[in-house]
Amino acid sequence: MDLLAILPLAIVMVAGPQIISAILLATSKDARRNSLAFVAGVALAITLGTLVAYWLFSLVKTSARGDSESTVGTVIDWLVIVLLLVLMVRVFLRRKNTEAPKWMGRLQTADTRLSFRLGLLLFLVMPTDIITMLTVGAYLARRGDSWWNSVPFLLLTLLLAGLPLLILLLLGKRAQVLLPKLRDWMSTNSWVVSEAVIVFFLVLTISGLGS
Repeated sequence: MDLLAILPLAIVMVAGPQIISAILLATSKDARRNSLAFVAGVALAITLGTLVAYWLFSLVKTSARGDSESTVGTVIDWLVIVLLLVLMVRVFLRRKNTEAPKWMGRLQTADTRLSFRLGLLLFLVMPTDIITMLTVGAYLARRGDSWWNSVPFLLLTLLLAGLPLLILLLLGKRAQVLLPKLRDWMSTNSWVVSEAVIVFFLVLTISGLGS
């Protein structure tokens, strides 16, 4: 499998409250520690989530034998397509929901414990992330690839989640001007980027259907 195929889905993983939270933590009182704790929570969440998704679909696939294995593979392909369509609809329906949730107001005074929990829970309970990790797990399992092939996807997701921290470390005080602008742009336009990525992966999946 081309490992580059699943990489764009990392953008879907962080678009929305995830990247907004990372930006707010990067402008919080103890920005560096909070951001590192957030990224650590994200790392644990996406590793566990993708591993469980891959294990479940691998278990289904390996339980099939002979002709039934081909049938199960086709079913998994269609399941990936359904997951992508659900994800596309959800992203579209939430495109105008740019108002920050009330709980985000706490992030300016967050501590490392809260930041870690936030990174962990945001990526484990957000429907978009659950669907994306299921899609990645199913895609890899369907093609008989190792779970380790998801590592580039995981690393890119971490890089994107840690981008506000990197900006802070590189730009210092200037980041306090850039990060709010980035937050506003992401609030307005992240859904467009996510939809483009989902459509790309959907076309890729349909083109390889049954192969």
